[in-house]
Amino acid sequence: MVEIGRYPREEGSMSAPRVAVLAFEGISPFHLAVPSLVWGPESPVGDMEPWPITVVALKPGLLATSAGYAIDVPADLGALADADIIVVPWWSDPEAPTPAPVSAALRTAHERGALVVGLCLGVFALADAGILDGRAATTHWKWAETFRRRFPAAELRPEDLYVDEGDVVTGAGATAGIDTCLHLLARRAGQVVANRVARRIVAAPHRPGGQAQFIEFPVPAPDEDPLTHVMNWAQSHLDAQHSIDGLAARAHMSRSTFTRSFRARTGTTVHNWLVAQRLARARHLLETTTLGVDTVAAQSGFGTPARLREHFAAALGTTPTRYRVEFSGGA
Repeated sequence: MVEIGRYPREEGSMSAPRVAVLAFEGISPFHLAVPSLVWGPESPVGDMEPWPITVVALKPGLLATSAGYAIDVPADLGALADADIIVVPWWSDPEAPTPAPVSAALRTAHERGALVVGLCLGVFALADAGILDGRAATTHWKWAETFRRRFPAAELRPEDLYVDEGDVVTGAGATAGIDTCLHLLARRAGQVVANRVARRIVAAPHRPGGQAQFIEFPVPAPDEDPLTHVMNWAQSHLDAQHSIDGLAARAHMSRSTFTRSFRARTGTTVHNWLVAQRLARARHLLETTTLGVDTVAAQSGFGTPARLREHFAAALGTTPTRYRVEFSGGA
């Protein structure tokens, strides 16, 4: 038996949000552990203040897992009442309706202002509660058609790793849950903190939500693949202006072969990949330097402050200046 308890909020702390993670009978331990892997405490002490995490079930007590052992869940649905973030990391059967008390508790929490997060098949529980009606969402690609059939009022984006709708965030299967939690950590604590945690858990520091969750071809070894060299070169020259034809020539490929190979590798387009890399560079510079916005725009490859502000507004819902004020202390 494994005991899962409540991590107490540090006395006097106002920054760490309270997190409640919903567990169900037969839950996958991996999916259950993802939020605490990214947001929870570590030993020895790490680079961020851990977020207090409570595991919640319909009824407290012993809960069977898919791994063959039980966990001891201390809290019932009442613990959702004071949670700032509620995560549904998994659900056992995409055809089975979520228990009515769980749906009601999720709706109540969302209506009072809690951030509600669905990961993998846990997205089905959010949709059952009506929270995804009229909203964009993603889930595990294998169950996309089942989701569309059961929840036609939601806008499903099965090609995305995660979808951020502000007060509702959904993530795709398995390791995309880590990407989703890192994204939320960056949103709350800044990109520098998220990068440190990603480094600790040996995860990619940033994968954009629009990247495909299923990529058909594996990545070849760097010394065998010109595309890898071009991507590394572009990352180290983000301040330059890049064209598809120029990058294709550097890879010794035709334009069509290059774009097809790039999407097969990354699951996204060259343009979207470059924008994501430039946003990550700009966020890092704003958090760790005192460079002016015009210099940040130039060094990250956006060229002008106006274009930088445009991309920040579209991707992050804020301005570079506000972002710096909020997150520069995280450096």
